[in-house]
Amino acid sequence: MSGSFQGPRYLVPFGPKRVPHCFTDVLVLGGGVAGLRAALSVDPRLQVTVITKTDLRVSSSQWAQGGIAGVVDPEDRFDNHVADTLSAGCGLCHPDVVTEVVHEAPARIAELIAWGTNFDARDGSLELGREGGHSHHRIVHALGDATGREVMRAVIERAGACANLEFWPETFTIDLLTDEGACRGALVWNKGHGKTLVWARRTILATGGAGQLYRESTNPEGTSGDGMALAWRAGARLRDMEFMQFHPTVLYIAGAARSLITEAIRGAGAHLVDKDGRRFMPEFDDRAELAPRDVVSRAITEVMHRTHHANVYLDLSHLDPDTVRSRFPGMARICGEFGLDLARDRIPVRPGAHYMIGGVAIDREGRTSLPGLLAAGEVTSSGLHGANRLASNSLLEGLVYGARCGAVASAEALSMGDQFRVPELAHPRGRVTGEGLDLADIRNSLRSLMWRSVGVERSGAALAEAAETVEAWCRYVLPRQFSDPQGWQLQNMLEVARLMVRAATARQETRGVHCRSDHPRPLDRWRRHIAWQRDRDEEIPETLPGAAVPV
Repeated sequence: MSGSFQGPRYLVPFGPKRVPHCFTDVLVLGGGVAGLRAALSVDPRLQVTVITKTDLRVSSSQWAQGGIAGVVDPEDRFDNHVADTLSAGCGLCHPDVVTEVVHEAPARIAELIAWGTNFDARDGSLELGREGGHSHHRIVHALGDATGREVMRAVIERAGACANLEFWPETFTIDLLTDEGACRGALVWNKGHGKTLVWARRTILATGGAGQLYRESTNPEGTSGDGMALAWRAGARLRDMEFMQFHPTVLYIAGAARSLITEAIRGAGAHLVDKDGRRFMPEFDDRAELAPRDVVSRAITEVMHRTHHANVYLDLSHLDPDTVRSRFPGMARICGEFGLDLARDRIPVRPGAHYMIGGVAIDREGRTSLPGLLAAGEVTSSGLHGANRLASNSLLEGLVYGARCGAVASAEALSMGDQFRVPELAHPRGRVTGEGLDLADIRNSLRSLMWRSVGVERSGAALAEAAETVEAWCRYVLPRQFSDPQGWQLQNMLEVARLMVRAATARQETRGVHCRSDHPRPLDRWRRHIAWQRDRDEEIPETLPGAAVPV
């Protein structure tokens, strides 16, 4: 990137005679729904090593509340789901990708049921919800508002029964290993063994998103953009980094975790009201509370500015209270901890960073631009979501692309012979250590800056200030060699943050989740992707399939 300090290729020193080695057939980085679904697609004759930064039960997939979108109702049509996805994506979806994923959804849902997932049902049929941007009731859900937890329970049990799968929990992936222009595995670290070089025939990246770059976020602590930074340093292409989706309704109570309040609550009939109790969404969109997330987030932000109030409110008091409490037991419990009755009281909410739409560019089978590396899930830019993800298409994407890239990695690994040769890779020990920095202070400052300048609403002036500040932090943080995950995670966050700032600066229009107050309308010439690659001095324009080359 022109004018930027180019950080080191590897974050820590290592050498083939100083670090232990491990060999596997397929290496999966990430233990959410995309990573585990990929592992389950690998031929049982192959050894699969699954690396997770935390425990398997701590992932964004686990936190998913709403459900999985799919056409399972005879009254619904594939064309309807496709049209809803394309509409939400604001002109940047790949229609062929959308069509394929939507058509695959019923089979993936049926597969989960066969694996023991207990989706909510009524009178022997799946109970289907409706969320913002959907024209029909098509969201399968579980445990009311805890779909992710139930899906991950079933998938983890399925994966645990596979003899060829080995799990390394509490293990941090520091960097991808590359040799002769291809990915050969990864350098990982845990408290028990320190650094280990894990060599693999094929590597699958499924590390999730980057919501923790923002002060207000629905994501668990580990979603710090690590996989995007790994791929960036290894030379893979990233795109659409300006598109961070903000969920409109995040619980906003002092002292409370920023819990997402599922979109299904609005699908069930909840109203959004301002501090005076006035319902406001109908003035912004004919779909009112069921408008897509980008529309609702911007509306809430405008109302907060207008009323000089820190939040708006969800009001369910006009709905049957018993139905509300039984349909959303998890949210009712969380609100109850703060003296609020979900069914009776107004619930304070405001937008929060939720889902990273951009990421590592992949093709329709999950291949990245770096040979030997595949990717699936939130870490990727697949072409499904465009400029704004349709609700409940995320778990679906993880399942579809996890299955695809697992199958591709399996077939390619089977065609390769065992090569227990270690390339002559090494990275020297640097002179600058990580000592003497208050990492928590830099991290908190970065998250505040991103929320303030690269949040729901952006401007050229604020982005320029953010770029200057992030670049200054990069210059003295990236060259340092840290000895534990706290430092490596901060370095990853800085790498990803400056990519996001650069991309948001470059896209001089408003489209989907990217709102520029100084460029308030979408423009035809920006109906394209913006891609980035290490060692390239400028953005790489990418046309959409079937679109004319931009001028």
